[in-house]
Amino acid sequence: MTASHVAIVILNWNGRGFLEKFLPSVLQTTYKDHELIVADNASTDDSIAFLEKNYPSIRIIRLKENYGFAKGYNEALTQVNADYYMLLNSDVEVEPDWLQPMVQLLDHNKEIAACQPKVLSFDNKQMFEYAGAAGGWIDHYGYPFSKGRIFETCEQDLGQYDQQESIFWATGAALFIRPQVFHDMKGFDEYFFAHMEEIDLCWRIQLAGYTIYSCPSSVVYHVGGGTLPQGNPRKTFLNFRNNHIMLYKNLDWWSKVRVIPYRFCLDGISGWKGLISGNSAYLFAIIKAHFAFLGWLFFHQRKSVFPAVRTGKPRGVLNGNVVWLYFVKKKTRFSEIVRQSL
Repeated sequence: MTASHVAIVILNWNGRGFLEKFLPSVLQTTYKDHELIVADNASTDDSIAFLEKNYPSIRIIRLKENYGFAKGYNEALTQVNADYYMLLNSDVEVEPDWLQPMVQLLDHNKEIAACQPKVLSFDNKQMFEYAGAAGGWIDHYGYPFSKGRIFETCEQDLGQYDQQESIFWATGAALFIRPQVFHDMKGFDEYFFAHMEEIDLCWRIQLAGYTIYSCPSSVVYHVGGGTLPQGNPRKTFLNFRNNHIMLYKNLDWWSKVRVIPYRFCLDGISGWKGLISGNSAYLFAIIKAHFAFLGWLFFHQRKSVFPAVRTGKPRGVLNGNVVWLYFVKKKTRFSEIVRQSL
């Protein structure tokens, strides 16, 4: 049987330091049939010069401008032929045998469209990392969280989430996906620019009848926040705006009527809490995001990608409110959150 060909595609923007630090581990990948590609989002640092000098065998795709995460990958992947895409952040260290388990998982189950490895913290490799941990879930009101990470609380990895199973979303920091599905879904929603685009894509994929999986026997280590760190007003704006757009696109009409107004209220409480704690920029970023969502709703919907079909039933959805369980009930572990919602 011919081995599946994997294209590891790293999207770079002014990340010369990350490339220098983390490319050596990716180059130690033991899975034979793979190629390594760096798609450059019109960097203004010396990223390309560094690659050309030190890694002439790595293929470089030069994009015309900084398209952000969503359009950057969409543009780059039109130029890549492979059996599987491995979308990998530039600030990720990988284990040598990280690809094999994910290839085997998708090779043996055609209903699985995408998966992710277990994502641990680069700075503390015993702890789960914020962006994805052991696989993403979402609650009834659109709040994403992960197996091993609830809001800002990351758990220690004790093997408690080592089950290979379905999840709601796979992290964009290390997303293993079938090219045909990616392109059939029209890729990431480019209106998002960055943040939430992988959750939106995984939602559309599940509505189309596929499943998303965690593959914890594959392990990577993520720095996180390399482009926009936690607390950055731009990141807050994109997360809140894109989350509302995602809800509107993917929920049925009755759910929209019930969920989106409720989310506006919860966002407002979160914003005022930030103001009281001295973070006025957080409140203003949320207000700006709400107005931007309304602008999209009335003027820019045609720029987004909506689900083509809605026959599938998404998995990894919490039947409850993770905000209530975390902040009021003080449940900080994924296992506690899921148990409380049953």
